[in-house]
Amino acid sequence: QVQLVESGGGLVQAGGSLRLSCVASGRTFSKIGMGWFRQGPGKEREFVAAIRWSSSTTYYADSVKGRFTISRDNAKTTVYLQMDSLKPEDTAVYYCAAQIYGLGNAARNYDYWGQGTQVTVSS
Repeated sequence: QVQLVESGGGLVQAGGSLRLSCVASGRTFSKIGMGWFRQGPGKEREFVAAIRWSSSTTYYADSVKGRFTISRDNAKTTVYLQMDSLKPEDTAVYYCAAQIYGLGNAARNYDYWGQGTQVTVSS
């Protein structure tokens, strides 16, 4: 079992930055893959970024590549999403997720989810 708690969301103007954090507990954090997803108003949940347990490999959606950075601190059992150059279309509830085996961009393959944190980008 893995528990995930996100924080760091809020209201920001377009062009601004936010850093989301996700603290994990309950299982050996250093051995699981972590991802961020988002769900905007009236939209389906979509993949944002993912990182392997060793931090050697990261994946990004094309829509955020070059603007968002995923990282993790295994000692603190925390994964981060640094979001720069934010756009109004980034407005969504952002979810942290854990995948016990493997890593990818399909939400159905993730085993545990946080409750989400709201990010609102004003124009």
